[in-house]
Amino acid sequence: MKIKHTIRSATGGLKVHKSRSALTVLGILIGIAAIIMMVSLGGGAEGLIVGELGGLGAETIVVRPGQEPTGPADFSNTLFADSIKERDVEALKQKGNVPDLLDIMPAVIVAGSMSYEGETFQPTIMGGDAEFIAAAFDVYPVEGYAFGEDEIQQNADVVVIGDRVREELFADSSAVGEFVKVNQRKMRVIGVLPPKGQVAVLNVDSLAIVPHTTAQTYLSGRDYYNQLIIKISDPKHVDRAVVDIERTMRISHGITDPDDDDFYVETQQGIVEQVSTILGALTVLVSSIAAIALVVGGVGVMNIMLVSVAERTKEIGLRKSLGATNKDISRQFLIESILLAASGGLIGIILGSTFSFLVFLIVSNYFLPGWTYVFPVGAAVLGFTVSSIVGLIFGIYPAKQAAKKSPIEALRYE
Repeated sequence: MKIKHTIRSATGGLKVHKSRSALTVLGILIGIAAIIMMVSLGGGAEGLIVGELGGLGAETIVVRPGQEPTGPADFSNTLFADSIKERDVEALKQKGNVPDLLDIMPAVIVAGSMSYEGETFQPTIMGGDAEFIAAAFDVYPVEGYAFGEDEIQQNADVVVIGDRVREELFADSSAVGEFVKVNQRKMRVIGVLPPKGQVAVLNVDSLAIVPHTTAQTYLSGRDYYNQLIIKISDPKHVDRAVVDIERTMRISHGITDPDDDDFYVETQQGIVEQVSTILGALTVLVSSIAAIALVVGGVGVMNIMLVSVAERTKEIGLRKSLGATNKDISRQFLIESILLAASGGLIGIILGSTFSFLVFLIVSNYFLPGWTYVFPVGAAVLGFTVSSIVGLIFGIYPAKQAAKKSPIEALRYE
């Protein structure tokens, strides 16, 4: 029998029991749809996070205190580490130590609140250099100005605030020139940043920037920094600069063995690669769990095909009596199994993509404007291929059972 006639017969056999065919493919449909959704949403999340982390630019290097964390439990240790101090900043600034260094900003994170005429808000209080941050994040004040080295040297009581801080404390009034209390210390607002949202690891809208000397002396009482943000003259020289920074820091700390480092250096590319690896592993894990549904669906296809073989015993006997070979019978039932599974895979791809797009519309419009929709072409092709293979594998046994039936016994079957 020609293959096209076999396919036509297989399609006709599936159309006779439409409801049963639909229920048969449900397991495979769910498995493929889940995989498509996980890969699509994972790709969108990865694009968003990588974009945010890369917001500081490829030429940015961050030096953090403590040993580099190897797991979630280690982050608390680095948060309270006190190994980065002013002597390290001065050493790094020396041109002979780090020739590619363009600029450096020590940063101090302070917990606390800000108040103005009875209104209170808890911003992210950062001690740093407002001019450096404005250039690094591309968030230049829309009102007032950003303080720089002069205010830092003077331990000035000045603050630059984000748009949400302005809105919470001043509503529609002008904030520039007004005095606020930052952890009960009176400071003058000299600049307001534009609405920017999340950039890298900071929410600029909820940011309050004070000179790092002021933060150390009056707000925290600490003589160490939470991190150093370093700008390199050329992104091509980042690797070379990292080596220079590590060497300089070890000399400053009297460290001879790299295993004893009480600091660690991060590049933007390194952070992006770490996040991409973590999200990729998570997507694979979730997709692997969803793939169990494919196995369950395959078992369902085999069971239904066995039932179909039993129900169509007389049909098999009649076809064999008219000249159909065991190969023809086996091929027809095998094609039916593949068509069932492949149809489930195709519908799963369509539903998974549709649900992913709906999630994208909701998230991008109401929660995360930077979220992007990703259609996983590779996952779709793989899903369709795998579902077809599942149909092939789980259809072999029912097809062999159908081919084994004797035409005489099949015609006598009631």
